[in-house]
Amino acid sequence: MSALSVVILLVIAAICGSLGQSLVGYSVGGCLTSMVVGLIGAYLGLWVAGRFHLPEIFAIDVGGERFPIIWSIIGSAIFAAILGLINRGIRGPRYVE
Repeated sequence: MSALSVVILLVIAAICGSLGQSLVGYSVGGCLTSMVVGLIGAYLGLWVAGRFHLPEIFAIDVGGERFPIIWSIIGSAIFAAILGLINRGIRGPRYVE
């Protein structure tokens, strides 16, 4: 895998991570954290799909590696929701009435 392929995969992971975060309504951070959330979301989404015997819906092949777009977005949304719940449990609710 070339360096260009890695950069393309990281950009795709950042887009999927930011889409997953926006679906949940909780943003973890900036572009770099969106990449991490997208990569973790891809693994989490593939794990969920494997547990329920679901097929890969849409995957992009970059440099010989397949990156699951839909499962990455779904996994990113799940991961961002879990992070939001943990953060809310630690810091409490954001808005005081």
